[in-house]
Amino acid sequence: MLDADGLARRLLREHEQGEPFRPFAAANGAASLADAYAIQDRFVPLLQAKHGKPVGYKIGLTSQRMQQMCGIDSPIAGVVLTDRVHQSGASVAISGYGRLGLEFEIAVRMASDLPPQGAPFTAESVAGHVGGVCAAIEIVDDRAANYAELDILSLVADNSWNAGIVLSEFRDSWPALDAVLGTVRSNGVEVDRGHGRDVLGHPFAPLAWLANHLAAKGEALRAGDIVMTGSLVTTRFPKTAEAYEFEIEGLGKVALSVTAG
Repeated sequence: MLDADGLARRLLREHEQGEPFRPFAAANGAASLADAYAIQDRFVPLLQAKHGKPVGYKIGLTSQRMQQMCGIDSPIAGVVLTDRVHQSGASVAISGYGRLGLEFEIAVRMASDLPPQGAPFTAESVAGHVGGVCAAIEIVDDRAANYAELDILSLVADNSWNAGIVLSEFRDSWPALDAVLGTVRSNGVEVDRGHGRDVLGHPFAPLAWLANHLAAKGEALRAGDIVMTGSLVTTRFPKTAEAYEFEIEGLGKVALSVTAG
């Protein structure tokens, strides 16, 4: 029988003690995605004592590049907490994470609820519920995971590795998001680029996936929720102090400084 509470406490202990990420053993771990989300549902409340209440969600593995990097072919979800929300210009220290990773995304803010009875949702049906869009960076902590041994169940249980988000100003109007170009720069030099269509064809497609995922559990996206729709490019793992900027044409820029301390 799944001991979701015990596994959630184990995850919290591993984070507090700075232990590397390790998959659950088959004998005492999650046997299905439902199990993995049940552990996540117990792990997130343990995190709230330090990091505040939920303010939204992250969606991961929505681009082909990210799925190939992780060896997982379907999206995943995690919860974003209040004290992990940063504004553009924030600074984070490499030493504060097991292994710091940065992902470069389009974030949305919900203008109205998407109740479960409205499912199944599509990219088209969720569009009218979006009140704002911005350039964003997700902070992830993979705790030095071995990607050759990575499994979706252990990743999901660990709140899909979310360790924070960095937001630019939300815009209440935006260009065609499938066509926009996103450019990643480190210390002023371009290091990667991607398009809005790289995340399941359009950033609202992951949003619809999340709404359907929540509806299946009797839950819903709510007005004011912030949602990260997945990285347009592969994760970057800073090893030295760097200044990052992610610019999305028609939406603006988001900046994050990484320090070694």
